[in-house]
Amino acid sequence: MSGSTITKPRPLAYAPSRATRELGLKRSEFDLAVHLGLIRTVPDEGGGGRRVTRSELDRLHAEDGFPDSLQRRVRVVGTAEGAAVMDVPVSRFTRLARLGVVAPARFYLNRYRAVVWLYLAEELERFAADEANAALLNARRTPEGMRGLLDAGVDLRARNWRARHREFLLRTADGPWESAGALAAFLDPMQISEVVPDPYERSHVMRFRPGPPSQGAQGSPAAYLAERIMTADDPDEIDRLRADLTRVLADARRLRPAPRPTAERTPPAPAPEPRPTAPEAPSRGLLGWLRRKSA
Repeated sequence: MSGSTITKPRPLAYAPSRATRELGLKRSEFDLAVHLGLIRTVPDEGGGGRRVTRSELDRLHAEDGFPDSLQRRVRVVGTAEGAAVMDVPVSRFTRLARLGVVAPARFYLNRYRAVVWLYLAEELERFAADEANAALLNARRTPEGMRGLLDAGVDLRARNWRARHREFLLRTADGPWESAGALAAFLDPMQISEVVPDPYERSHVMRFRPGPPSQGAQGSPAAYLAERIMTADDPDEIDRLRADLTRVLADARRLRPAPRPTAERTPPAPAPEPRPTAPEAPSRGLLGWLRRKSA
């Protein structure tokens, strides 16, 4: 129609890069918000990955204090800044983190390939504000039971990070085989082989098994270290993962069996064509003579 303006309909869902800009976040903040369940995503029907719906973006924009409130919820701090947030010495903060009292939300490897753990500042603030935790924060000495664990080398930081990451992978799994792959991500190949002895099922699980967060080129020392952090090493944790994987596999087999190669049926061999009958050779000898004679 003349003089009218044609407006294109807004997409129903956006790629992460566009959603990041729409929400005023850095990409690392957006990824963490998705991991924490603060931003809901849907499968990308076009070619894998995840997308953010328009309605989800509208929901986030409508929250009180947006975008500052969202940015505050995904702010992460390292050990020194975390200690300052909780108003404790760095040494005490490290001990609390090793004992699992506070849990890391992310990690990265610095240029010396040392693991740097990052914590949600908002969680640390809530912990420090809870009077029930005053003794842990203000006691002159670490309680004896905790000291014994530290002396024994207990360090639950990697395990607590895996628990967070596992929750994210399971939350975004779109089916039972995807859930099985998410659980298998934290087990080494030998454990997976024991739980999933069928080679076709194991191949299907591995198809959905995500690797650790990217920390370097495949096969590099950094990638190897990230894989070690991703892999469960505590017997209790391994037993739980194996039990959960066994349970999820039972559901997967029942709902959607793993694909298997179809047996190639050998077609029956064609019947041999009849061989042309050679003309009867003239009889020879005495018998032939008698036949001719009688004729």
